[in-house]
Formats: sequence, C-alpha cells, structure tokens
Amino acid sequence: MTKLQKMCDSAADASSEASSVSPMRAGWLTVPIVGLLVLAAHFLRFGDMWLAVAIVATAGLCLTRLGWARLVCSVALFVGSFLWVKTGIDFVQIRMAVGQPWMRLAVIMASICAFSLLGAWLLSTEKAAARFYKGSAIAISQAAVFVLTCGGLWLCRIMPKNMTLLLADRFLPGSGAVEIFGIAVYAAWLCGLLLNKKTQRKARSYAWAFFSFVFFGQLALGLLGFMVFLMTGSLHLPVPALIVAGPLFRGSGFFMLILFTVSVLLVGPAWCSHLCYIGAWDDRMGRVRKGKTGCLPVWAPRLRIVLAVIVFATALGMGLSGVSVIVAVWLAAILGLIGVASMLCLSRRMKMMVHCSAFCPLGVMSNLLGKISPWRLRFSDACTKCNACASVCRYNAITPERLELGKPAFSCSLCRDCTAVCRHGAAEVRFLGITSPKLTNLFVVLVTSLHAIFLGVARM
Repeated sequence: MTKLQKMCDSAADASSEASSVSPMRAGWLTVPIVGLLVLAAHFLRFGDMWLAVAIVATAGLCLTRLGWARLVCSVALFVGSFLWVKTGIDFVQIRMAVGQPWMRLAVIMASICAFSLLGAWLLSTEKAAARFYKGSAIAISQAAVFVLTCGGLWLCRIMPKNMTLLLADRFLPGSGAVEIFGIAVYAAWLCGLLLNKKTQRKARSYAWAFFSFVFFGQLALGLLGFMVFLMTGSLHLPVPALIVAGPLFRGSGFFMLILFTVSVLLVGPAWCSHLCYIGAWDDRMGRVRKGKTGCLPVWAPRLRIVLAVIVFATALGMGLSGVSVIVAVWLAAILGLIGVASMLCLSRRMKMMVHCSAFCPLGVMSNLLGKISPWRLRFSDACTKCNACASVCRYNAITPERLELGKPAFSCSLCRDCTAVCRHGAAEVRFLGITSPKLTNLFVVLVTSLHAIFLGVARM
C-alpha cells in the first residue's frame, strides 16, 4: 500500500505541475507568437512568401514544450527587433525626404520593435522555462545547432552567384528558407540524441547512413537524367581519396579539399565518423554481424599510411607527366572498387571498419590534420581497463596497450562510441587538454551542425 500511495502522490504532483503550465494559462505566449507572425507578415508584404512561411513555422515552435524551441523563438524575436529598427529608420527617412509627416510612423515602428523585444524577454523568464521543460538540460546546445545550421545554410544559399545550392530553391524558387528551417529542426533533434549516452551510438550510425543515402540518392537520380539533383552537371567519381588526389592531379579544383580541411580543423578526425559519404557504408557492413569487434594486425594501420603515400604521389606524378584523364579515372575507379570490396568481404567478417582503418587514404589525411585540431579523446585515471570501449571501437583505435597509455591509436575518429559504454566516465573528449560536459556539448554542436549543413548542400 505504501508503494502504491507513493505512485499516486507522484502522479498527482505531475498532474499539478502540468496544469500549472497548461496552454489555457499560458496567455503570455500570445505576445511572442504574435510578434513572430507580424515579422512574417513584414516579409510577406515585401514578396518573400517562403521566408514568411518559415517564420510562421518558427512561431509554431512556441506551441511545443521543447526547451530549445523557446530559445530559438527568443533569438528570432531579438534579431527581428533590429530589423524593425532598420525598417523604421528607412521609412522615416523616406517620409522626411518627401516632406511628409513621420512622427506617428516612428512611434508605430518603435512600438512594434518594443513588442518584439517583450516577446523575447517573456520567453527568457522562469515561467517560460517551466513551460518549455523538455530537454531543458541540453536546450542551449540544441538551440545553438539550430542557429548554426540556419546560418551556415543561409550563407550557402546567398554566396554563390551563379549556382543554386539548395534543392528546394531549384524546384520552387525562394522556398529554400523552408528547407533550411526543416533541416535546422532535424539538426536540433539529432543533437539531443547525440548528447544522450543511451542513444548516441545508434543515432550517429543511422544519421550517418541517412546522409550517405541522400548523397548517393541524388547522384543516382542525376545519372537517371534528373539533372536538377546534380550540383553542376559536371560529375566526378565519389571516391573520398579524390578529395586530395583530384587537385594534385589537376592542379586546380581545391574547393572540396578546402572544405575538408576546414571541417577537420573544426572537429578533428570526426569527419571520418560523421561526414564521409563512403564511411557510412563501412560502418553498416561492420554492424551486420553482432558481437565484439575484431582486431586488425599490427601492420594494417601502417599499410594505410603507405597506401596514402602511394595514391597521392601517383596522382601528383600523373598530373605532372600529362597522363590522360581517362587513365586517371579508371585508376580511381579501381581504387574505389577495391575499397568497396574490403567493406563487403573484410568489414562484415571482422565486425569492424576495415576499409576506414586499414585502407582509406583520406582517412590518413583526416587523422593527420586532426592532430592540429584541439579535440582529443583521452582515458582518465578512472579507467578500470574493463575493455568495454575496445569491444565497440570499430576503428581499431582502442587496445589494452592504448588504455595503458591513456589515449587511442592514430586511427581514432572521435566517433565517441567508447564514451557511451564507459560506465566510469573515463573515456573523455577533451579540448586543449580540458574536459567538461560543456566542452563535450560544444563538440557535438559543431559536428551536428556540419552534418546538417552537408546534408543540405553535399551533392555531386
């Protein structure tokens, strides 16, 4: 009876808390919602219907209980207040230039700005925090991912002068704003999963596979004749090693290499475990069979380094000696097919990512450039050498010897699978040697934002 009574009391308390923040008593939400709707009406008036739709959808986030939604709406209203200031100044200057009355207009625009700021302030109060309680502990991280994804995709949308990067804009001109909103919501949701130890391993694997599916799905549609799904219509082989080997051979076309380098500097070798369109295949092959991962021979990681030197030196040599493009393409295709064969035959059998750990030349570059990045995986003194981390590492980076040294091997890709299974919290992602939950959150924010941005623009 005592246990039953406690359960009843707990249920009553939960019901009381829910009623205290019920929608019927949340009339204050009208202010931020109306503020966002007025902002949407402003863009609709000036002909940007799709941006207005995206802002209306943002206002819809106020009807959820998500902690990050509250912060996103607050930021939108705060940024919108600057728009009202600028618009008000422009309108007043026009009125003054033509000699018309402007004082009433200035008061109206100032009132709208104040209303927007009021909405932003209301969303920052404790009452708002109590209502938007879901995921409140990681709300800042999820909101940051939303904002970074929106900002990154918006820059990708407006910077190219002669190219439309977002697919939505290609089908319905102007609708890219809605696509950006949708991808940003997905990114915030994924960030929550990646920050939860219970879900981070599966979430990373499935999100990575989803990214690869979208990438190659668009390529397949393009090859079938739907050219709108291709980036420029000028195709190249989707072999990761060509990101480095291609510019070495051609002496030009450094965009992908620059993008790869910047990504690795931001998140270290996590490029290999979150952003590589081919690596997701190796990951799926390594998960076909259940059980502990295998262990590669000592010489296998060294072989990957040798292969990288051979591939990149060959590409440079062929470019300098004037070898035809057709020969280079055939050699690249053979390299790619050997890589796929290693996934199908070896990764499946050994339950680990053999292609990424012992073959991929670009993986070597990722690990090498990752040494410049401030992010590291380390094992603290709390490690009991239980080898739980080694049993899930698919990059051949964790062995008993590496645990004794307190750090993984060169092939570590910062996938963080080991941190999910470590019961003692000994496996840590560190920034410049410093570890804290906030820094771990920062790492996840960066890698999730890059994943979402790549999802929106990465096409052949």
